[in-house]
Amino acid sequence: MPDTTNDTVILTRAEAAIETLGHVRDAIGTVILGQDAVIDLSINALLCGGHALLVGAPGLAKTRLVETIATVTGLDEKRIQFTPDLMPADILGAEVLEESESGKRHFRFLPGPVFCQLLMADEINRASPRTQSALLQAMQEHQVTIAGVAHDLPKPFHVLATQNPIEQEGTYPLPEAQLDRFLFQIDIGYPDETHEREILLATTGISEAAPSAVLDAKGLMDLQALVRLMPVGEKTLDAIVALVRLGRPDQSTLDVVKDGVSWGPGPRAGQALMLGVRARALLQGRFAPSVEDVCALAAPVLKHRMALSFAARADGLSLSDLINRMVQEIA
Repeated sequence: MPDTTNDTVILTRAEAAIETLGHVRDAIGTVILGQDAVIDLSINALLCGGHALLVGAPGLAKTRLVETIATVTGLDEKRIQFTPDLMPADILGAEVLEESESGKRHFRFLPGPVFCQLLMADEINRASPRTQSALLQAMQEHQVTIAGVAHDLPKPFHVLATQNPIEQEGTYPLPEAQLDRFLFQIDIGYPDETHEREILLATTGISEAAPSAVLDAKGLMDLQALVRLMPVGEKTLDAIVALVRLGRPDQSTLDVVKDGVSWGPGPRAGQALMLGVRARALLQGRFAPSVEDVCALAAPVLKHRMALSFAARADGLSLSDLINRMVQEIA
């Protein structure tokens, strides 16, 4: 017999969450104009307990978006400007040798900026691979190991990293293992004409709109727990499995994938979709995700988890076109 009492509790919590998330979106939207889809995907990543890679040209408010999200969600935020000379210890922290008044020496751990609830990794691809990899354990296990001792990170812990797709000179492409830790790749485009006019008026006056706190860390973690309780129907689950397997050259039924993809999405892509579709449903005021949610999140989930072969790129094939073709198969 189904547990109707538990279902009622989840429904009640979902109704309250939908209202709260509406306030969160509005609060961020008063500062970040013309980027509604980007705002939704960023909130979605936090609701799933994951990390996001923000990719866009300079001047598209990537940094301001992260700062605004931190204020609205009430999370403790820190920012690291990634540069070629940045060292792992600059992110994680280090042990320093201290001497007490009695002359006894001991090591003391000085935590780095990674010990926060929302870490902004600005221009993450400008740091060396060694420094980039310093975040791997933090992103996956929410802890870091220094001198053989594990240190837990605050809860919740999220990384919002930015990357400039234009200036590639002096950058280090993120390795596949690092990319796979990001729940979404969020591409930020230019605003349309109407919103660009609003931006010019809103940001060149005497004062600018300031965000206000709507959530706190505990409230966000309650929402994250609710997302995991939301049911996913068999049809939606089938669509997720089908989409992920379509992107793998050795499992796909599409010739364009078999011939044009070097490596496809792993199980983390399916996990990202399972969580992402639930969060998207909540953000849109629904209590259960649908296949439409899977299609909408296909590009943010898959784009950084697939690679085209050299021949496919030479033929002019793009990952966006390929993912659209895969979506058509499951829609």
